[in-house]
Parts: sequence; structure tokens; C-alpha cells
Amino acid sequence: MDQTSPTRHIALRIILLLVGVAIAMIGVSTGFGGIKTLGLQVSPDFIEIADAEAFAVQDNHARFLGGFWLGAGLLFIAAGYYLAPLKTVLIALLSMGFLGGLVRFSALDMGLLFGPDIFPPLAMELIGFPLLAFWIHRSVQADSTDR
Repeated sequence: MDQTSPTRHIALRIILLLVGVAIAMIGVSTGFGGIKTLGLQVSPDFIEIADAEAFAVQDNHARFLGGFWLGAGLLFIAAGYYLAPLKTVLIALLSMGFLGGLVRFSALDMGLLFGPDIFPPLAMELIGFPLLAFWIHRSVQADSTDR
């Protein structure tokens, strides 16, 4: 197979596309739905607002973070097509995801962390993201002309 073929590393590219779609969907849900989200992961009525002004400020911050996640997801999707140029960006994003997984432990609630709602994404952040970063690092040479 031609070394510059876009079909090179097809399994990696498919996984990057799937990860990108998942991250982008979370970004859309939070970015356009705020703290309450659009309901793609949880019903929007899970929260009761005690201070509308403080909630509005925090909701706006959550929307920013959702937009940030949407951008990260779009970069993963783009990497499905332009893997080599985005190698460093992907590894940085995966490292940030790993760090985010570690920060979850600051909640100090092991029952929650290892429960069915948090453990799957936590495992992805602490195990899946480093493995994916290693796969990208090993598969794509720094001086690659591969798309």
C-alpha cells in the first residue's frame, strides 16, 4: 500500500472518527444546553436552581466548556482524514482528557467514581486515552507526508 494513502491506519482513523463524534455530541449537548444540557446524556430536569443569577453565570461557563469540547471533537473527526498533521494536537488533547480523568478523583466519592455512570468514561480517560495516544505516536511518524 502506498505510504501516503488516506486508507493507511484505517482502524485508527475509524476510532478517531468515532471518538470525535462522541466528544462533539457531548460538546453540543453542553454547549447549547448549558448545565442542564440538551438531554443527550441525562434528563435536563436533574437540577433545581436556587440562585438564578449565580446559575446563569455558571451556566454560561459550562456553555463555553461545551464549545471547547465541540472543538476538540471536530479535531478528532478531522484527524480521521488528516492524521499526520494533527498528531501532536491529538496527543495533547488525549493528555488533557487523561488529566481530566485524574481530577475526577478530587470528588473523593469512590462509590460514584466506580459506579455505572462514571466508571465507563473514567476508564476511557485513564486507560483508553493513553493507549490511543500511544497508538497515534507509534503509527504516525513525525516527518510523515501521510494525510
